[in-house]
Parts: sequence; C-alpha cells; structure tokens
Amino acid sequence: MEKTALEQPRSARFALWGGIAFSVAFTALIWWGGTRLTSVPHLPQQGPWWYYWKLATPTFWSHFTAWMFYALHQIALWTLIFYAQTRVKKYSSGLHPVNVVALGVNAFFIVLHFVQTQIWYDGLAQDVSVFTSQGSVILMLVAILLMENQRRGLFFGKKVSFLKRLGAFARKYHGYLFAWATVYTFWYHPMENTIGHLAGFFYMFLLLLQGSLFLTRIHVNKWWTLTQEVLVGIHGTLVALMQKNGTWAMFAFGFAAIFVVTQMFGLSFSRLVRGIILGIFVLVTLAVYSQRGWVRLNEVLRIPLIEYLAVFVMAGLIALGMWITGRMRKPQADPVPPED
Repeated sequence: MEKTALEQPRSARFALWGGIAFSVAFTALIWWGGTRLTSVPHLPQQGPWWYYWKLATPTFWSHFTAWMFYALHQIALWTLIFYAQTRVKKYSSGLHPVNVVALGVNAFFIVLHFVQTQIWYDGLAQDVSVFTSQGSVILMLVAILLMENQRRGLFFGKKVSFLKRLGAFARKYHGYLFAWATVYTFWYHPMENTIGHLAGFFYMFLLLLQGSLFLTRIHVNKWWTLTQEVLVGIHGTLVALMQKNGTWAMFAFGFAAIFVVTQMFGLSFSRLVRGIILGIFVLVTLAVYSQRGWVRLNEVLRIPLIEYLAVFVMAGLIALGMWITGRMRKPQADPVPPED
C-alpha cells in the first residue's frame, strides 16, 4: 500500500515539510525584497505578449549573471540526475545522500537568484520570448499526462494502450526535461513581488523540491504529485486576474476540466465522489457562462485540447526517435561475398 507523505521515514518527512516551509518563507522574502525594486526602470507595456519585467537598458552584467547562473544551475541538476540514474538506481523510503546534495544545490541557487535580482535585476526574459517560458511548463504537464496514462488513464480512467511503451520511455528520462523546464522558468523571471510572480516562484520552489527528491517514495506520491499539477491552474488564473485581460476563466475552467477528465482518476475516489465532482464542475461552468456569455464557452476546451493533442504529438516524436535509434543500432547483415 502506498504511504502518505505523513507516513514516510523521518528524513523524507523533514525534507518535504521543511522544503514547503522554506518555499513559504522565501516567497515572503521575495515579497519584502520587491519593495526595493520599485525604482527599476522598465519599458512601457507593448501588448498582451510583452514581458514587462525587464530592464529598459540592460547591461553586460545583467545578461551575463542571468545566463551564467542559469547554466550552472541547469548543469548541476542534470549531473545529479545522471549520477542518481547510473549509481543509485533504486527507490528508497528515505533520502539518498544525492537527494541532500540536490536540496542544497537548489537552495543555493534560489538564494543566488534573489541576490542577482536585487543587484542586476534581469532574468532570461531580456533575451528570449515569454512563449519559451510558458512552453517549457506546458511540455512538462504534457509529459506527466503521457507518463501517468498507464496508472490513471487519459480520458475518464481509460488507458490509451499504444502509449504504454512511449510513456515508459518518458518516465525513464523525464527528469532531464523537468529539470530544464523548471530551472529555465525559474531563471526567466526576476524575483518581483507581484501576485503572479509570488505565486509563480512558490510553484517553482515546490517543483525544485520535487526534483530534488528523485528516487524516493515521496517523489511518486500521488497526492504530492497531483498537488503540483493542480497548482499550475491556480497560478495561471491568478496571473490572468492580475493582468485583467479577461482570460482567467480559460485557465480556471480549462485546468479544472483536465482534473475532471484525467487527474482525479489517479486518486482513490469512488464512482459517487467522481460523479459529484463532475456535477459540481458542470454546474459552476453553466452558472459562470450564463453570465459570461455562451459564445465564450469554448474557453473551457482550449487548454484541454492543446494538452491532449500535445500528448499524442509528443508520443509521436518519441516513437520516431526510438525508431531512428533502433535503426541506427541494428546490426548490418554481412555482405555477400562475390562469386568466383
């Protein structure tokens, strides 16, 4: 039987709850430190896809520190993941020494990013599109749907059988993708104290915590992993409300639809409980869109359609890569010797 987070060994419990407490405390520190950033000069807002929080006049050091610290953080985590996969290999109820190192590495770079923001401000956003930050998180969420297909299914508990092998491949190598998505997004933004930034950094801290607990039972605890899947919807809704662009319902109901269609089937809910959750979702949706306008009801489908379509696109790319790799590794037949 799967242990809950509270039933894990003491070292694992301390890492989990200590990491969550650290995340809350450091989010509060970002809120406090943001008051010193009010004088930072920004360019005027230039449209819905313009990222506002970057220097109006970047410097060499603002570029260099953002990219150098990001690269060091990225390489450090990839190295630890590779070490764990090649040397540790086995899951444990408690922490491995490499988990302690990973926790320390992430804590160091979190502090470093705070200092870097206070001195040089800029993140990676100065040089790359906001689409890359959003896209990295979407890739991570899509990979989770692919990996979890074999456990909870993809549509109302039904498993897509041909995704089984591809999901196993994604599960084996997902750590590298997730580490990139998390660290890249983490260094994309300066540590500002808007509601969106605070919610986003708190979410990133939890993802970095999760990434530090590889090869432990907590890392695969269904309640803990689902919490991180659900939080992205809360974050997206908060950011949309902050920006006052009218897209909050797309995020709130879109991610709620994914929960109803897929995610809740990974929990030990009875059919009655699932039916009640589905009924509440339908009633709230109808109530909101009776006021919002039925013509906008398609907002509920946008995010689910994108994510489910992306699951099959990702599966196809993995299948293509596996086929190409298999062809390259296949031994060639011995040439037929010429006749005399």
